Amino acid sequence: MSLVDVAIVGAGPVGLAAAIACKRAGLSYAVLEKGCVVNAIFEYPTYMSFFTTAPELEIGNHPMVTGHDKPDRRDALMYYRLVTQREALNVEQYTEVTRVHAAPAGFTLAVEKRDGTPGVIEARRVVVATGYYDNPLHLGIPGEDGENVSHYYTEAHPFMGLNVTVIGAGNSAADAALDLWRGGANVTMVVRTPELKKTIKYWVRPDLENRIREGSITAHFNSQVVQIAEDHVKVRGEDGGLRDLPTHFTFALTGYRPDLSFLADLNLAEQSDGCLVLSEAYESSTPGLFVVGSAGFAGKTNQVFIENGRHHALAAVAEIERQLSQQRDLQPT
Repeated sequence: MSLVDVAIVGAGPVGLAAAIACKRAGLSYAVLEKGCVVNAIFEYPTYMSFFTTAPELEIGNHPMVTGHDKPDRRDALMYYRLVTQREALNVEQYTEVTRVHAAPAGFTLAVEKRDGTPGVIEARRVVVATGYYDNPLHLGIPGEDGENVSHYYTEAHPFMGLNVTVIGAGNSAADAALDLWRGGANVTMVVRTPELKKTIKYWVRPDLENRIREGSITAHFNSQVVQIAEDHVKVRGEDGGLRDLPTHFTFALTGYRPDLSFLADLNLAEQSDGCLVLSEAYESSTPGLFVVGSAGFAGKTNQVFIENGRHHALAAVAEIERQLSQQRDLQPT
């Protein structure tokens, strides 16, 4: 069992920003990541571009150099990988935190390695930076777990000439529908609401609306998929009637939500919208446990991104440094 000042759960951009802040503050730390470094970005669509510019994605004052106006997935993977290497950050990849308990020293974290080997880490403070992208919102319908269904979109190439259904009306669904259409797929969108979401990127929305208007992409509004079969999806329309849409593959891009089940024993206080009760320094109702980035904002994940989440990490580590310094000053000499 090892004891560190700070255990950071999650090696996304926000978790890495927290690690850099700990290192520069002279705090011992360990970053525990159940996947690879910036695993969520790794899972993004292959040719995805960010909404923002490079400076808004930077951490630790390391410049992100890219030849594009907006960085893409490959730029980001290379950048965060190089920052991790050059800072020599203590990141334990493929190490999942399965439980967090209060302990005399602060917290005990139960972990499990990729090969199933268990372990325990003790930490004076914990920073949770797990994001939400690895926990899709499930529809809870028959066939959702089939081999012809995915909650993540990669690229269009394998679907040329096939019938593909896209469930959803946000950015992920819009990007996927357009990319699939341009890749030669026959695309049908099924949308629960009367129109596409207002939050779709401003340069994407008119493109998609025009493709729907001209009939290149079929869209069923005020509709929902109630079953997914091997060769079709069953859809309930606005009139309540059911119809089968021929489909070879379905992308259920209906959103994602933070999964903090590993913190269940701490009984963290929540607000009515599902967001955690957090201080200005992002400390939870359990003293010493901080939740930064989108992980603490279940009801507002569309408002917390890398751009502002990285600042959460700095505020949390500054407060941890203050708390631990105060503790040391109070210890008898």
